[in-house]
Amino acid sequence: MANEETVRLTATVHGRVHGVGYRYFAIKEATALGLRGYARNASNGTVEVIAEGPRPTLERFLDLLRQGPIAAHVSEVETGWGPATGGFAGFHVRY
Repeated sequence: MANEETVRLTATVHGRVHGVGYRYFAIKEATALGLRGYARNASNGTVEVIAEGPRPTLERFLDLLRQGPIAAHVSEVETGWGPATGGFAGFHVRY
């Protein structure tokens, strides 16, 4: 992984994603993949996920975000890609 450029994924997850453990699912999966960033509920009913790491690892994470935990129903994931800032220590819930 040391040779892979670190990038940033911004994902907005739509569907039934509040009150179903979605943020904690994202944290568990991101931590297992060695990513850094956060997940937070937005007031419009979506979940915002910001993650930094190697692009191939973020692509795997994105596949997991599209599935979500068993109680969730993900209808759409909007994505954006950009340069990493390196401003995260670990992966956490943000309020």
